[in-house]
Amino acid sequence: MTQWIDEVFEDNVRFGLAGETLVEQQSPFQKVTVIRSDRFGNALLLDDCWMTAEQSEKNYHEMIVHPPLTTAESIERVLIIGGGDGGTAREVLRYPEVKQVDLVEIDELVVQVSKQYMPGIGGSAWSDPRLNLRIQDGIAFVNEAETASYDVVLIDGSDPAGPAEGLFNHAFYAQCRRILKDGGTFATQSESPEAFRDVHIETVRALREAFGYAAPYYGPVTLYPSGWWSWTYASPTPNRNRQPNEARLSFIEAQTEIFNRDLLQSMFAQPNFIRRALA
Repeated sequence: MTQWIDEVFEDNVRFGLAGETLVEQQSPFQKVTVIRSDRFGNALLLDDCWMTAEQSEKNYHEMIVHPPLTTAESIERVLIIGGGDGGTAREVLRYPEVKQVDLVEIDELVVQVSKQYMPGIGGSAWSDPRLNLRIQDGIAFVNEAETASYDVVLIDGSDPAGPAEGLFNHAFYAQCRRILKDGGTFATQSESPEAFRDVHIETVRALREAFGYAAPYYGPVTLYPSGWWSWTYASPTPNRNRQPNEARLSFIEAQTEIFNRDLLQSMFAQPNFIRRALA
């Protein structure tokens, strides 16, 4: 039966889709829901918050992946924390240079329902021999990983609550910097600069303390609160995000639906209220 499924943000704002609930289960970590909608296809919620949907996921997954991967010195070894829907891994594995992707997801149920109800999001990533899926706590994995062992680290977590709460602090970012090679790059989703302004600004500040250089970037994700989303890029090398690998950039923009070289140059522009807050 079609009904409105909403994410309630504060007391007076709701973000919803008309649809039908396909599955609703409680994992050891969170409530996992999948709905079928006419507008966006099948969509995933965790603890009643929108995570991804079949017909809008590229606005998110292409943005978290391609700025760091087109600018890193090397992309042979990539770590993804979270990302149990498979979309981030799918985009990373487009690059033939990538030799190994470690995908660390705490909640096996997220992987299971994504494969069953949204198989196109992960696509061929799930059968790619370069993908190493680990069902375990991502924070513990990062703490135990060898120093300078990854070329790219991507944090594709949910909002800073529940199992993802520990992914938004200086101590975790410092560990991510430790396991990143000097020529490496890092990116994380960093919330809406409008709906979650304080969390966004605090995330950028913490990353600057941990890495020395961090730059937020922005784009639309219609499904998320306010429709205006952010990611933050970090690297031990200042302004590495302005220095793309031309061959890699040409290769990937021939395949993507959203990301291209013009977006790479413009998405790092900051609105004045963010500039002032970070000054």
